[in-house]
Amino acid sequence: MPSLPISDPLVFEPLFMERVWGGRRLEELYGKKLPADLRIGESWEIVDRPEAQSIVRDGPLRGKSLHELWQNHRREIFGDIADAPRFPLLIKLLDARETLSVQVHPPNELAAELGGEAKTEFWYIADADAGAELFVGLRAGSTREKFEVALHKGEVADHVHRISVQTGDAMFLPSGRVHAIGGGNLIVEVQQNSDTTYRVFDWNRKGSDGKPRALHVEQSLRCIDFDDCEPALSNAQHELLVRGSHFEVQKWKLDAEREVAPAGEFAIIFCLADELTCGGTRISAGEFFLLPASAKNRMIHPAPASELLRITLPP
Repeated sequence: MPSLPISDPLVFEPLFMERVWGGRRLEELYGKKLPADLRIGESWEIVDRPEAQSIVRDGPLRGKSLHELWQNHRREIFGDIADAPRFPLLIKLLDARETLSVQVHPPNELAAELGGEAKTEFWYIADADAGAELFVGLRAGSTREKFEVALHKGEVADHVHRISVQTGDAMFLPSGRVHAIGGGNLIVEVQQNSDTTYRVFDWNRKGSDGKPRALHVEQSLRCIDFDDCEPALSNAQHELLVRGSHFEVQKWKLDAEREVAPAGEFAIIFCLADELTCGGTRISAGEFFLLPASAKNRMIHPAPASELLRITLPP
């Protein structure tokens, strides 16, 4: 393949997803141009899936898909990383105007058997209403037997651990951890490239058609880690928020220019506050860019109040 003309970071077009629990906060907070009159719950910002593709917005690579870059220009864009059929991360913004269903994602040892894909994920609370909550893990003393009884009685809420959150909090969610996002949260979600979710409980509410939403009780009960009780938030006071086998996320508060990543390595940047400039690319709060491994311009220049998330794959 011919070499690519890479100097600056790549910015991709977001893909907006309507969800019954979504809202318009991405427009209100970040100025994103959402489709009119729809509840947008998810903005897929970095995605390489058969049903959804990130497309480069500007520059000499405009119009190229993330999958095309992954297949044909992997070393130039992503450096020397492990082989995989697709780019291994899916990165989203989630606008939870209402509380999501209680759900779980399958662990590796069960995913294929259940016909799904394993998913470990991470949440950063980019904006939270007063009184916002997350539901993660089980309450102390809960067991599978108690959970199943509560499920049949419609009382699962009594067994899920609730955590009050505010802007800047973070939570790691290994596969098998039962969870739900409470209403009033805007979240940056970093996850394995998977779209498998099993809903176990939906707060006894009905969908837009007046009927209860479909649940996946049998699959959920097989996947839930019933020993996972009352997990704590990640320590968001440190620069390193999470480092695991699937991704690493750091939070930077910048008061001077800084190298995004060493030459030969890529990184994905999300602007949390103010704006950022790298080479000829400028992004504002709510926007992402991907710095290719071979990009020439690698220094990021902050505005007075710039904050960012830096997302990479583990070495």
